[in-house]
Amino acid sequence: MTGKGQGFGFGLGKMKELAEAFKKAQQVQEGAKRLQEELEQMEIQGEAGGGLVKVIVSGNQEPKRVEIAPDALAQGAELLSDLVTVAMKDAYNKSTATMRERMEELTSGLELPGF
Repeated sequence: MTGKGQGFGFGLGKMKELAEAFKKAQQVQEGAKRLQEELEQMEIQGEAGGGLVKVIVSGNQEPKRVEIAPDALAQGAELLSDLVTVAMKDAYNKSTATMRERMEELTSGLELPGF
């Protein structure tokens, strides 16, 4: 039998790397939980019509409120509907960008051996 005593090729060095990877993954998991709590508390504003309509969402895209200026009502229902839609998209895009940036910060430097 050749290669006696070589085991599966998973020496102590690899075990240490794997342990470090698990430690980093646990830190990321804890950070993700904190980040989720922060995102829930954030208020991110999207707007349209130069601020006539504002939509506020949380950092994880949960709608919080809509603010409509009295002048927006004079624009008519169809234009007001368009303004709300644009403001919603603006808030959503800002929220997803914020979430993506925060997740990248959280996972930067995470290197798993063998991946």
